[in-house]
Amino acid sequence: MNFEPSARDNEGPIRFTEGRPERLPRQVVTLAFLAGQTCDSLIAERLARSLCDETEASVVLVRLEPQEGQGRTYDGSRPELFLNGEVHLPSEVLKTDAGFHALTLGLRSEPPTPASIASLLSQLSRRFRYVLIQTQVDEPPAPWLFELLLRSNLAYLFLKPASQNVYQLDLVMREARAQCRNGGVHVKPVVCLAEGEQIDGFDSLIQHVAGPVHMYVRGCPGMDAAKEAAPTALFQTDVRRLAREIGGCLVGLALSSGAAKGFAHVGVIQVLEENGIEVDVVAGSSMGAYVGSLWAHGCDGRELERLSRELEKPRAILSMIDPAFPSRRGFIHGFAVKRRLMRSIGHARFADLKRPLRVIAANLATLERVVFAGGEVATAVHASCAVPGICVPVTLDGETYTDGGIVDPLPVDVLREMGVSRIIAVNVNPTPERIRHGIEAELELARHDRTKGRRLLRKTLPPNAQASYFARGSLLEVLLRSVHSGQIRMAEASCLKADLVLRPDIYDDRWLDFRHPGKFIALGREAAERHLEEIKSLVSRKEVGHESELAPEPLATIV
Repeated sequence: MNFEPSARDNEGPIRFTEGRPERLPRQVVTLAFLAGQTCDSLIAERLARSLCDETEASVVLVRLEPQEGQGRTYDGSRPELFLNGEVHLPSEVLKTDAGFHALTLGLRSEPPTPASIASLLSQLSRRFRYVLIQTQVDEPPAPWLFELLLRSNLAYLFLKPASQNVYQLDLVMREARAQCRNGGVHVKPVVCLAEGEQIDGFDSLIQHVAGPVHMYVRGCPGMDAAKEAAPTALFQTDVRRLAREIGGCLVGLALSSGAAKGFAHVGVIQVLEENGIEVDVVAGSSMGAYVGSLWAHGCDGRELERLSRELEKPRAILSMIDPAFPSRRGFIHGFAVKRRLMRSIGHARFADLKRPLRVIAANLATLERVVFAGGEVATAVHASCAVPGICVPVTLDGETYTDGGIVDPLPVDVLREMGVSRIIAVNVNPTPERIRHGIEAELELARHDRTKGRRLLRKTLPPNAQASYFARGSLLEVLLRSVHSGQIRMAEASCLKADLVLRPDIYDDRWLDFRHPGKFIALGREAAERHLEEIKSLVSRKEVGHESELAPEPLATIV
């Protein structure tokens, strides 16, 4: 079947902003496959197909072949087309049964010039909403590759977990950082894993040369099976996630810190699942990282509630306390919390998770935000949950980390910088106005109940305040509340960058109420149900809500 672009296609898709038409920007995406990748054509074709399905827009997949390639014209003849010199595309481009358009261009011995690449992309962008350029990366990388990267909105470098590919990736990333105006942050490594293949420490090697692995494509078939075997569900899910990123459809969930109040995240997740609302990426700080890691690993909302309610049992809280002696850097180590998490996820690495996860921690030495995207998940969560003054800071590879809520209590920015265009933020930390309202309501009730008034007085000024480190009015409680005040303001600033914010009706700023998870889960459910129609509208719309912006500089990351 052939396709001839209409006048509307040539003009480009239009959306209306405050009554005025605004043209959507074209997207040029490079799909660069490092040597040894055996299913490059399958990945590219599935990606193009998924992009058509997700966006219902025009998509063209252009294959650049190092040997002579051929393109098709409308009358079925097969003249040779090459990406050398001035490029003249046929008036019509083949449209596949999968819905996307396909074109093959050959590469002669003389390399393409910057002018030829510019001409090609200009012609394609006038006719198609999404332009996917599939190419292989030579060793050493050809100079024209970086001209292509420079002119791309987004670039994926696909590679298999082999040590020689790390060297090749290093060469590409070094040159991309030097030549691209944004330092090459739009060039993202994607690791392809065969069925049952483990990442081992390969993600750590990539971290040192290119930053964290952006995403994974798992269940990749071998060369012999690439054209015969049907792709696995996991393979299709991972490729579709990349397509959703390109198309501006990617949905992210940002889960805030908040200690026991973070049980409300469970209620939100339950409502999302019950209504079939798909979330592609999760990012969390502190308690948000703990809940997010369980969900990303595969625990559903029902299982999350079961795990949460285990803390209602007598002595359950005590099992999570491992005192540190002497308590010079903290009162507990936090290893008991880590072991509890590992009961559910074991030694899972980020590559093993069913959906991408980002865990936030604070580097105690440099005071910078650190985003964990690789390595062992439980170790990253342990660092993210190390509440300063309570937990001993966590040391990994010579660096010391503490609670992620200190530097980013609601990691909306992390998702936005990943390319997530639709973000639902769950902020369980009440604002000062809510806290004041809660205090005033409690005082008003106490005026009508002398017994309750006496209890309130004892709670405010407990007789053993000097003996308890955590009592109201104690030194440690004053320090924690002072830190909390800064977290509230940072979280509120992050809320402004989210597409939708869910605020469970929590008016109490106490953070140690781990014995009553059901109360917070119910509040999370109520908040999600209250905004359910808004959530559905956000995730189902076809147009891009936020244009993806490249970060001015890379995030501090670690695996």
